[in-house]
Amino acid sequence: MNYEVVYMKADYEPWWMFEDWEKTIQLRQAFETANEALEYLFDLKKKFGAKYKYQEERKDCFFAYWTDSERIFCEGCDEDLQMYHGIIFLADGKPTSIASINNSNI
Repeated sequence: MNYEVVYMKADYEPWWMFEDWEKTIQLRQAFETANEALEYLFDLKKKFGAKYKYQEERKDCFFAYWTDSERIFCEGCDEDLQMYHGIIFLADGKPTSIASINNSNI
């Protein structure tokens, strides 16, 4: 099984995974073992949690972080949109709950 931790930055939360969501990827890190991937994920979550005021999780594989001050103007909608820093945990290319991964060694 192949594991990945993806960091994306967009004007929507990572769980939406809109059609072109992969264009928002800032970093994509691949791992051969679940333990390596989970260690990296937990470290990234800790760093983002300390840096951003707000956070939300969905399905135990999508993690969003944001602050009030980080916004981008949308000309098409004529308003400021919130920017989100999203982390997605993937197993074999699909969002996967970290609880479903055997992480007993971490």
